[in-house]
Amino acid sequence: MSPSLTWLYSTQMFGIKLGLDAVHRLLRELGVPKAGQRFIHVAGTNGKGSTCAFIHAVLKAGGHDAGLFTSPHLIHFAERIRDAKGCITESEIESGLTRLRELVRDWDPHPTFFELTFALALDWFARRGNEWIVLETGMGGRLDATNAITPAVSVITPIGWDHMQFLGDTLEKIAAEKAGIIKDGVPIVTMTQSDEALKVIESTAKARKSPLTVVSEPCGLELGLQGPHQAWNAALALAALKAAGLHFDENVLAAGLRGVEWPARFQTLRPGLILDGAHNLDSARALVSAWKAAFGEKRAPLVFGAVAGKAISDVLAELEPICAEWHLTAFDSPRALSTAEVRQQLPPGEKAVFEHASVPQALQAIESRPLALIAGSLYLAGEVLSRWGASKEAFQPSWQ
Repeated sequence: MSPSLTWLYSTQMFGIKLGLDAVHRLLRELGVPKAGQRFIHVAGTNGKGSTCAFIHAVLKAGGHDAGLFTSPHLIHFAERIRDAKGCITESEIESGLTRLRELVRDWDPHPTFFELTFALALDWFARRGNEWIVLETGMGGRLDATNAITPAVSVITPIGWDHMQFLGDTLEKIAAEKAGIIKDGVPIVTMTQSDEALKVIESTAKARKSPLTVVSEPCGLELGLQGPHQAWNAALALAALKAAGLHFDENVLAAGLRGVEWPARFQTLRPGLILDGAHNLDSARALVSAWKAAFGEKRAPLVFGAVAGKAISDVLAELEPICAEWHLTAFDSPRALSTAEVRQQLPPGEKAVFEHASVPQALQAIESRPLALIAGSLYLAGEVLSRWGASKEAFQPSWQ
């Protein structure tokens, strides 16, 4: 890892600080975004990344060299910052972070890892001349660093239970934080979801005089991502593009949706082996639905790992009907729960339970199984991908 990237990772010790003062200062000092750049801003609990990927894929198919900012990365940091031509390069990361490190050397409070990463992204998009940029929020909305920009359209995916220690202990409170991305007069697009969340979005849109579109039907086109829930994410993506004033021929939409790539979302590693970053209750439900659509009532050995701060017992209970036996694994993240901690939260039953000290051991345990599932933390998914196949990539673990 380069010296500047090592420095950036060290800023994770500052933790998560919700607020916009530091990021506004960063963007002002960098002179970004540039005039003429337009943004599609996506918040929500589940499906944010897939929705962003669909939007970006259609923009690419339509001839736009659009930027894309997402988090976390799976294997390497550069995944977070890309455009239609590829990810930010190591040399661009090094030079960009060198400038940022010098800029913030004496700042108090010091910018966080996420704020600096977002600033690096906007600086790179400006230098690349990207006209359209798709932004995924971090965990929140209202006080998320990405909320420092004013978009052409705001998008809110389904809202559920996650990050309650930061966002609130009711769906209404969580929805209010997510709806904080709605700007005065800027179109807002969402989809049918819980009454509690939708009421907050509707009232916020009304108060800010923001035209609201509620997607009520899934997309019927062929998709590059599997699972019934992805048809809803694709429909939300198409509605967002339309609300942003972007109109494409049917063949462009079809090519973009069909060609989208977004790893660790019901991804087939080999026939019968599925990888999915289902780490909260709603994403676990989506995984079970996708699994049954693909494999019916078949059960499989399930490799699972999780990080602290999640409602793991609920996730495990949701996954239990498709699990034949549990394979709990450690993985390379400072936030990872031990296998013993996860085991304590397993649902009651007679299923066999195996604990593995590492991802390679867990993969070895299921390598000969004709049907198997790997699920849980995206940090686990990233390590699995880094160790999978002939062209293994260097894994860069992170906290955020």
